[in-house]
Amino acid sequence: MTSANSAYTDGIVAVTGASRGLGAEIAMALAERGFTVGCLSRKGIGLEQGEPSEGLKKRMINLACDVTDEASIAAALAELDGREGGLRYLINNAGIHLLGASRDFSNDDFRQVLETNVIGAFAAARAAYPYLRAQSHGSAIINIGSFFDRLATPHNTAYSASKAALGAMNRCLAAEWAKDGISVVNVAPGYIDTDIARDYLAQDEVKAYFARRVPIGRPSQSEEVADFTARLLQGDLTLLTGETIYVDGGHSIDHGRV
Repeated sequence: MTSANSAYTDGIVAVTGASRGLGAEIAMALAERGFTVGCLSRKGIGLEQGEPSEGLKKRMINLACDVTDEASIAAALAELDGREGGLRYLINNAGIHLLGASRDFSNDDFRQVLETNVIGAFAAARAAYPYLRAQSHGSAIINIGSFFDRLATPHNTAYSASKAALGAMNRCLAAEWAKDGISVVNVAPGYIDTDIARDYLAQDEVKAYFARRVPIGRPSQSEEVADFTARLLQGDLTLLTGETIYVDGGHSIDHGRV
């Protein structure tokens, strides 16, 4: 990996949900490009998968942060802003995915999904705002959405609703904060081959579905989505602010083969 231009790598990137899965991959991809990364997770112990090199570890700041707790968010972001370069970027990656038939899905479970995926992201963005606004060379928030925000997906009502709400929040924040030099972009992946989804994606009928329904014929790899997300911060996002970028291999726009 090549390092990003120092004009963009100055300052710290906070990544929520950075201990596992896509969040861990994003943190690694950023560190490989020369960014200093605040790896925020409930445990605060850093990456739980993979073993970054000593050089990359030096660019990672491991902090405890529960996105459903406003005080926890405020403390973590204040700690990062107190470091050299200050807080310049936020990647709202933390999220949960609860499946269930809508006729049986409880309000408590629905609320739990929204609390983490939407309210947690909003609270983190709001807490980051004064620090990002103070940056003199521009700053950005990247929200990790999902292509489920525009699909009809049985047993995914809560998750799909949360990602649609995240996209709407993204547009509103972009409109409000552009004048403050803060770009806000929503990255919406499709299916990702992570440890959580691997058994499902390995089923023969699922592989056959991807072969006939998805132009690239397969799900995304977490490192691919992480690489794309990290590369966004290597350039000026001003003209992309408010946009949702679907990184699903054409899944959500393709008719598929019959």
